[in-house]
Amino acid sequence: MLLGASLVGLLLFSKLVLKLPWTQVGFSLLFLYLGSGGWRFVRIFVKTIRRDIFGGMVLLRVKAKVRRYLREQRTVPILFASTVQRHPDKTALIFEGTDTHWTFRQLDDYSSSVANFLQARGLASGDVAALFMENRNEFVGLWLGMAKLGVEAALINTNLRRDALRHCLTTSRARVLVFGSEMAPAIFEIQASLDPSLSLFCSGPWEPSTVPAGTEHLDPLLEDAPTHLPSRPNKGFTDKLFYIYTSGTTGLPKAAIVVHSRYYRMAALVYYGFRMRPDDIVYDCLPLYHSAGNIVGVGQCLLHGMTVVIRKKFSASRFWDDCIKYNCTIVQYIGELCRYLLNQPPREAEHQHRVRMALGNGLRQSIWTDFSSRFHIPQVAEFYGATECNCSLGNFDSQVGACGFNSRILSFVYPIRLVRVNEDTMELIRGPNGVCLPCQPGEPGQLVGRIIQQDPLRRFDGYLNQGASNKKIAKDVFQKGDQAYLTGDVLVMDELGYLYFRDRTGDTFRWKGENVSTTEVEGTLSRLLDMADVAVYGVEVPGTEGRAGMAAVANPAGSCDLERFAQLLEKELPLYARPIFLRFLPELHKTGTFKLQKTELRKEGFDLAVVKDPLFYLDARKGRYVPLDQEAYTRIQAGEEKL
Repeated sequence: MLLGASLVGLLLFSKLVLKLPWTQVGFSLLFLYLGSGGWRFVRIFVKTIRRDIFGGMVLLRVKAKVRRYLREQRTVPILFASTVQRHPDKTALIFEGTDTHWTFRQLDDYSSSVANFLQARGLASGDVAALFMENRNEFVGLWLGMAKLGVEAALINTNLRRDALRHCLTTSRARVLVFGSEMAPAIFEIQASLDPSLSLFCSGPWEPSTVPAGTEHLDPLLEDAPTHLPSRPNKGFTDKLFYIYTSGTTGLPKAAIVVHSRYYRMAALVYYGFRMRPDDIVYDCLPLYHSAGNIVGVGQCLLHGMTVVIRKKFSASRFWDDCIKYNCTIVQYIGELCRYLLNQPPREAEHQHRVRMALGNGLRQSIWTDFSSRFHIPQVAEFYGATECNCSLGNFDSQVGACGFNSRILSFVYPIRLVRVNEDTMELIRGPNGVCLPCQPGEPGQLVGRIIQQDPLRRFDGYLNQGASNKKIAKDVFQKGDQAYLTGDVLVMDELGYLYFRDRTGDTFRWKGENVSTTEVEGTLSRLLDMADVAVYGVEVPGTEGRAGMAAVANPAGSCDLERFAQLLEKELPLYARPIFLRFLPELHKTGTFKLQKTELRKEGFDLAVVKDPLFYLDARKGRYVPLDQEAYTRIQAGEEKL
């Protein structure tokens, strides 16, 4: 009886709500039935039908709103104006560092003053302004004010220095750079090579001697600027909002394009999918130059009227105290953050908070249950989605370890797929007809999403660099003639359609919550060491999330000034991108197409029992590379050595 009712409900849902042809619905169910061994289909159906219909309804709700806002040419500032109108005096943002509370009206006024000031300085819709600042309320007000004018903000990672920082400013073609006073030393390092026409503005404590010549103090200028709403720019729902810089295979950071509809979609999918409420209070200690902190987190404030607590940087020791102080009900995380919290000694505060949901990505199955049970968090809201990707996932029913799901019954609704891939090269494996081969349950594959540019949920906006965009697109993936976005991530699907994350093994890996481009690090190391062959890859370290960077260097001489090398690296690469381990060997083997062979190097890692070449590791206390001996190796394996 239950199965029959569920099946009828599914058919009606597919036909009346999704408006799919009867033939498509019927054949999909028939193929699943036959492909699943008959009665196994019944088991899959019963266990997943409720989840799948809920996910489908969330998708339809967001899609309906996206189509409406597309028709009405809404933008994020216009949607924010509606939020302000609903509750102008409600607290919008709290900056923990100074305990500063901004109401929605205050955020609206501040952002309008930004727009009017920039307009008075000659900026107009379509111009770019770079923002280089640590987390605080002003960060949100600045990019939102730029958006009110139609100016596109380039949100620059505060870890970047020298070449990478200069690259971001140059490629964005920014006319203005707004930086926090805390970032002044980094600007000093590159000021000689900056475009003389670039206007510099500093926000925060002002000391003229600490900023580059010609810099103006922004704060008093904004206080004198009018707060009326500027005239509406010629921008629509699919136009550019801002740029987020993400590492990749091109060597230097790439500017991922975030359009207004994408900002809305990312924030709305988690809001509806995880059943958030307007009275929730979000604790956001993630960087605002990344999409998790600035879209998934701050987006709940701008679009749905939540209060968001911003912290300058994550602190494991202060985390639960902050949550209690500000009555937070939702906390954001990345996988490493959860492990850091678990490594803290037990405290009373971890039982006194009101947090009901942990929202984020990268929480590994090995610590998932420990995290939720120790800190008494009933809902873990794990999601998957890169800044530029068109195939976001959500684990809407808190399946332990899963980053989302792809319905095995309604797979024709959401065009994503795991396809077979060579995990070392990330090359797609194709069948005799040239189309990619789908993975079966239990078989790892690369996640791909079909590109449909006319559909705001399926479009791929890519990067400012068209060449970088083209590298993320594959043809003939689902069928001949189509295009799909390549995530670069290897996942595995179980029988019920739940998807589980596997670390990147291609040209990028994750460490300290950041994507590390092996190409970028290899280029930097080759230059600093004056060595032609350097292979960079990620290796697993017990008790840590992601993979630690390791560099194998072809150095027949076997000598290197490692102390000076560490000093140079500190200036050239952000902390998360500096290799933790070094391996010096006579030569590096290459493939027939002259690519460095990393498979065996990755497998051998830094295991002293296997590797006989000289090994070194970056001693965090000394700030330099020291030999990896058995004692140090044992400490690292036991999690006693800080990396």
